[in-house]
Amino acid sequence: MRRRISDRFGDRFGALAGRVWLTGLFAFAALAGPGLSAAGAQDSPRALVRAANAKTPVVTSGSGQYYIEFRSRYAWDYGHTFLVHGRVGEAPTKGSVAGLSPVGDDATAWVIGHYVPVPAETGWTDGDLEDKYISARYRVLMNKDEYDRVVAYIKDLQSRSHIWSAELYNCNAFVADVAKFMGLRVPSSTLIYPKIFVTNLRLINTGHPQAADQLVSDNVKEMSNPTRDGRAMINSGIHTIHPDGTPATASATPAPSVTIGAVRVSSKAANSVAASGPSN
Repeated sequence: MRRRISDRFGDRFGALAGRVWLTGLFAFAALAGPGLSAAGAQDSPRALVRAANAKTPVVTSGSGQYYIEFRSRYAWDYGHTFLVHGRVGEAPTKGSVAGLSPVGDDATAWVIGHYVPVPAETGWTDGDLEDKYISARYRVLMNKDEYDRVVAYIKDLQSRSHIWSAELYNCNAFVADVAKFMGLRVPSSTLIYPKIFVTNLRLINTGHPQAADQLVSDNVKEMSNPTRDGRAMINSGIHTIHPDGTPATASATPAPSVTIGAVRVSSKAANSVAASGPSN
């Protein structure tokens, strides 16, 4: 995937947003409505995301001149979880990004990956290095020896991560493997919104153990958050959001709602079927 996330829906990112223990299969039915085909993805309206000058604060732990930073970002769907690494004070490059996502430049593989595993790629995707799309960040500092060991593990994980599955092994799970190698606690489920995953990862490793018990409730709250993804923002008439994730004042009319008539099945000739099709 090499598209800007604000341009097209088919950004087929990471984790299955709402399937957690108490919520069931929430996300895909909603996303699979009108417009989730590959063609519909290309023709969808622009996703309205974070203001260009907004930046999510970086919360850090540890010490040292090198870092691994866990990130989540907004998208037209429910988002993406990934990590960047490097030396403090030096801007990350595409080569210092690692994450798991389906291979391809359209939504097809992303959609299929909600049913069966699909081929994956493990590097940079468009929007990963743009602050205006970042929804949560957690940076762990370390010395050079520690950093080298973690980066070696990341590269090994990339070399053997060949499939993406929304349910079996998604971008949250990929990042969780790295976090566990580093000795961090990880959220108890990977079937949650990327923003909630990274936020919970940060909290449970920075003196907030009670956050582990709030994972489900936090994810349920995010389900109703109008800034959780591009589609929700457009439907709510929101243009931008503040660095803390709260909506900025909207000034545009929400996207119009389109209703499709009932589908009827008939064994009659094609012209008869067409005559009884959806009406406006």
